Amino acid sequence: MPNEKKTVAVAASEVVPRTQPSLYPEPFASRVNGRIKRQLGEVFGLTNFGVNLTRLEPGSMSALRHCHSRQDEFIYILEGAPTLITDAGEIRLAPGTCAGFKAGEGDGHHLVNHTHEAVVYLEVGDRSPGDGAFYPDDDLEACFVDGSWIFRHKNGEPYR
Repeated sequence: MPNEKKTVAVAASEVVPRTQPSLYPEPFASRVNGRIKRQLGEVFGLTNFGVNLTRLEPGSMSALRHCHSRQDEFIYILEGAPTLITDAGEIRLAPGTCAGFKAGEGDGHHLVNHTHEAVVYLEVGDRSPGDGAFYPDDDLEACFVDGSWIFRHKNGEPYR
């Protein structure tokens, strides 16, 4: 529509958080309780990549430890001191620290907030068709099909 006004700027902290805290099936979804995502890219109708302003309450985690087959990921810490856990071990991050994960390299990673203060970070990832996610610590695999994640056990059986 020619007269429809597009959103070009917002206060990120005022974007309404995602209503569904996690796309994971149980018993995994409850493990990311305390994670609050504000889908900034959605506000602008971005389709090639996603941008989230994410808050981790004390004791929460960003995701299950995972790696992607086709999606590059990038994080930038704004507040707090999360622990980045990768295949190589643990690294304490601080505001101004960033990390990136190249698709297909198989480095399982996630953030855990072991502190008593909230962590806030920006995460950016692309939306590559045919992407898959592998979870080295859990009986879970995911495939990105037609814009949605489909979860299954590592033996191929779907989660119900």
